[in-house]
Amino acid sequence: MNVSEQEQDIVIVGGGICGLATALALRRKGIKSMVLERSETLRAAGVGIIMQPNGWRALDRLGVAAKLRQTCTEIPSGVFISVAEGKCRESELPLGKGELRCLKRMELMKALTEELPVESVYLGCRAVSIVLDPLTSNPLLQLHDGTLIKAKIVIGCDGVNSIISKFVGVNSPKLFSRCATRGFTYYEGAHSFGDKFRFYSSNDVTLGQLPVTDKLVYWFLTRVLTSQDLSDAKKDPTYITKASLEAIKGFPEEIVELVKNTEPKALYLTELRYRAPWDLVRAKFRKGTVVVAGDAMHAMCPFISQGGGASLEDAVVLARCLSEKLKQATEGGGNRLVEEALDEYVRERRMRVFWLSLQTYFMGLAQDNTSKVKKALGIAGLILVFGDQRSHTDYDCGRL
Repeated sequence: MNVSEQEQDIVIVGGGICGLATALALRRKGIKSMVLERSETLRAAGVGIIMQPNGWRALDRLGVAAKLRQTCTEIPSGVFISVAEGKCRESELPLGKGELRCLKRMELMKALTEELPVESVYLGCRAVSIVLDPLTSNPLLQLHDGTLIKAKIVIGCDGVNSIISKFVGVNSPKLFSRCATRGFTYYEGAHSFGDKFRFYSSNDVTLGQLPVTDKLVYWFLTRVLTSQDLSDAKKDPTYITKASLEAIKGFPEEIVELVKNTEPKALYLTELRYRAPWDLVRAKFRKGTVVVAGDAMHAMCPFISQGGGASLEDAVVLARCLSEKLKQATEGGGNRLVEEALDEYVRERRMRVFWLSLQTYFMGLAQDNTSKVKKALGIAGLILVFGDQRSHTDYDCGRL
C-alpha cells in the first residue's frame, strides 16, 4: 500500500484459514471486505489439517467443499495402537459419525483464495495498533508502513498472538506442557497404510497418522515440551527429526521410516498455546465494532483437531449475523446495529468454543504422564463431562 490513509467498510486482520473463510462468507452474502496478511505469501504452516464433519458442513456452506474433496481421501475408520516394550496392541478408534478427511493446509487456503477477488487480499501488510476514533467510535487501524485505515468494522483473525484480541481485552494465551511436530511423507508408489486413521500411544508420546492421498501421508506427534523446543532449534529440520526419532523409540519400523523420510521443508515443530476455557466464559470478544474470530478468539491445543473446523464455523456465523443487521443499517442506526450483530455472533459462539476448549484441555492433561494429578484430572474430566467424546463433530453452524 502506497497511500497513507484510506477508508474501508470491513477490514479482516489476518489471512489465514479464518480470515480467508470470513472474507468468503461475507462475499457469499454480497458484502465486500479487505484482508490484511502480514506475510508476503499466504501462510501454509501446519502442513495438514484434519477436517471433521462439522468442518465439512461449514465448507459446504462456503461453497468450496466439493473441490476440496477431490484433493483428499475419505477416512472411514480408525485404529488405536498402544506401544509398550516394542509390542503393539490394537483396538478400535471411534471416529464418530460423518465425514473425516485430512486436507493439505495449502489446498484449503488455495480453495478459499480462488473464490475471492484478487484485490481483496493484501499481502505484506502488518497491523501494529488499533484504537477507536473518539469522534465516530469507528476503529482506526495503523499498519507497519504508517498507513492509517479508517474502518467501520474490524475482524481480528490474526492468530494466537493477536493484537486485535489484546485490544478487545482477551487474556493472553497460555503455554501448554507439550509440543507438536507435524509432517508430510510422500511415497513414490502407493503407501501401504490404507485409508485408516492410526493413533499410536506410548508413555509421554502420541503419534497420529492419516492418509491424504494414496501417495501422501500426514503425521503429527506430541511429546513433553523441553527448553530446546522453545529455542531457535525448533526451526532446524535436523533437530526436529532427531527429537522425533528419539521420542518414538520402540515404535513399529514403518512409523520410524515415515518420520525419517519426511521432507525437511514439510516438517514443523511448535509449542502449544491455548486460551484457557474459563477465560472464554467471561471474555468480551468485542469492543465497539471490533471483534475476534479463530485462534484470536479461541486458540486451543490440537488434541481433538477442532481449531480449523471451529474457525470455519466462526466465519459462517459471523457473516450470517452481520448480513442480517447490515441490511437494516442502510436505513440508519449503523454502529448500534453492527454492535448488535457482533454481540449475537459472540453469544452464539461462546459456549461452543468453551466446550471445545475444555475438552481439548482435559484431553491434553490425560496425555500428561509427568503429573499423576493432572493426568487423573484430565481422565476424570473426560469421563464425567464428555461421555460421548466424539459429539463435538455433530455440531452444525447453520445456514450462511
